Amino acid sequence: MNAFLSSGILLAALLGVPLFLVILAGAALGFHSSDIDLMVLPIELYRLTESSVLMALPLFAFAGFLLGEAKTADRLVRVSMAALGWMPGGMMIIGLMTCAFFTMLTGGSGVTIVALGALLLPALRAAGYPEPFSLGLITTSGSLGLLLPPAIPLLLYGIIAQQMDIVAVDVADLFIAGIVPALIMILALYFYGLWANRRAPAPTQKFIPKELWLAFLESKWELGIPVLVLGGVLSGWLVLSEAAAATALYVLIIEVFVYKDIKFGQLVGIMRKSMVMVGGILLILGVALSFTNFLVDAQVPEKIFDMVLDLFQSKWSFLLFLNVFLLALGAILDIFAALIIMVPLILPVALHYGVDPVHLGIIFVANMQIGYFTPPVGMNLFIASYRFNKPISELYVATLPFMVVLMLVVLLITYVPQLSLWLID
Repeated sequence: MNAFLSSGILLAALLGVPLFLVILAGAALGFHSSDIDLMVLPIELYRLTESSVLMALPLFAFAGFLLGEAKTADRLVRVSMAALGWMPGGMMIIGLMTCAFFTMLTGGSGVTIVALGALLLPALRAAGYPEPFSLGLITTSGSLGLLLPPAIPLLLYGIIAQQMDIVAVDVADLFIAGIVPALIMILALYFYGLWANRRAPAPTQKFIPKELWLAFLESKWELGIPVLVLGGVLSGWLVLSEAAAATALYVLIIEVFVYKDIKFGQLVGIMRKSMVMVGGILLILGVALSFTNFLVDAQVPEKIFDMVLDLFQSKWSFLLFLNVFLLALGAILDIFAALIIMVPLILPVALHYGVDPVHLGIIFVANMQIGYFTPPVGMNLFIASYRFNKPISELYVATLPFMVVLMLVVLLITYVPQLSLWLID
């Protein structure tokens, strides 16, 4: 009977039944097979509500959706051009920095491609960069900000790790740990771009202090958001949930009353869209944690560890396997679903190998952001294909060099933990 039900659950997953229902059915079947009362499922959902950090998730998401609907992208492009346009490869570094900062603010990789693509692609082409290079740059840069605070993937990783009660993981540490790896990724792509376009044109514009000052004045309110989050948390004035509430209120005020990009009538729709996304994450998270409890009761993590230990004797070989696995996972699963499903399985195994849980979070998100544009089904590839009206095969070719560069950076981040941990030690 259990085998029949298991086959039914697998068939439901293949037919596209919502992920939270598939996980819930698997958890219910597992507990039932172990003669455990199914009341454990709603109890686990209730336990999730006790996390104070969880309050930050909908607030940061709402702030991100507000920024995505406003003209933040235009202002960021202007200030980036004024500050960086004089550099060698000026338009290229403008694209990298603007995409990273916009993704950091909105939390959405695909949103960045949609919002900035129409601005950056013509600008890169006008500056003399080949179309394949320009397409690859924008498609890959869309996920660069996922390691920068207030990064929702890192926040979600922290929530999951805290709910497992096996190790203490401070979300503020995760935010700080992601800064250096993200900057290394941006610089690596910049230097690759300089080499790939060594016969490219001169800088796009002269440095004009007045234009930089005017662009800064125009975008100063949005540029202050990371300062508000990190400054509030690191100073001890605000806990993370309070920082999230302050950020949401701050963004609401500047976009509605200062910039006036968003009308009162739009707020309800923006709230609805952001909370639908958060609700989906919370549903999956709740049932996944219930399923994790069953896996722990069934000693699945220990069995996985024994199996992995037979295959990989050292921490370094395990980390190499982990990178390959996460890269493949990122190409087929959304980053939020991958975090919710895999962190409870991977974290106990990684701890056995002596991997720092904060370092593991950086490795996980860094791999998943590359997965966004990993063929054949990376999400950003399809978004860029639709946004720029280009064949998906053209995007495969355009992003391949950027993917190789970022994979090398991920290996560096993986095998030199201090790049992530030195700011929090």
